[in-house]
Amino acid sequence: MDLFHHVFLLRLRGKLFLAPIENPEKILDVGTGTGIWAIQMAEEFPNAEVVGNDISPIQPSWVPPKVSFEVDDFNDPWLQSPNSYDFIHERDCHAAVKDWGKFAENAFKTLKPGGYWESQEHTVEITTDDGSVPEDNILKQWCTNLIQATEIIGQTCVVAPHIVGHMQKAGFVNIKQQYFKLPIGAWPKDPVDKEIGAFNLINMVNAAEGFTTAAYTRILGKSVEEATQAIVDIKKNLQNKDFHMYFQFSVTYGQKPLDAPTD
Repeated sequence: MDLFHHVFLLRLRGKLFLAPIENPEKILDVGTGTGIWAIQMAEEFPNAEVVGNDISPIQPSWVPPKVSFEVDDFNDPWLQSPNSYDFIHERDCHAAVKDWGKFAENAFKTLKPGGYWESQEHTVEITTDDGSVPEDNILKQWCTNLIQATEIIGQTCVVAPHIVGHMQKAGFVNIKQQYFKLPIGAWPKDPVDKEIGAFNLINMVNAAEGFTTAAYTRILGKSVEEATQAIVDIKKNLQNKDFHMYFQFSVTYGQKPLDAPTD
């Protein structure tokens, strides 16, 4: 998880967020994971109270004085009081969110008027600009299978294209969305892109086995042998130096109106 954090930080040139927030008093990191983003936000805003929540208690025991972590499932009713946070951050929650419309409503309710929710999500589809990955390559089928698996269980890992709509429906204004490329592999000439690609490849090779096995055997009905062979082929193709591939990484933020009712 921290390696992904490093990749995202490189892509945003050291910025933890893009929303135009200034001197927030309370910050909420939903689905905080290891807590690294929350801890670094506390270092950037030492006077702010930073809360991270996650269903898994994997955060460090030693943290800066104004950082705290809660074990919480963001698919359940949110524990935070309405109108209590200046900034809510969520990154790479993907299919872990059962209902993105409800998530947006909860974020809106929890923010103070004028506060921002920022969503950072990368797409699942592997993309190329030069067609170097054939359409019939196993990597293309892999992405399709992962999307299909989440849809079968009533969720989605195709989040970025729909975030703006969820924000608008929940009542957010001043919505902005930006897309960035996350190379896979050290093929780019640009040194920053090359570093991002190298780390991203390590991430993907390391993560491929866990979520592929689960999706293929538990949801798509494939045998363990089929899943195992697919993982071997996926890892091999991910490391193909002739493939100039990347993910899209989106950063989307929206503001709760200053005149939003607080009752």
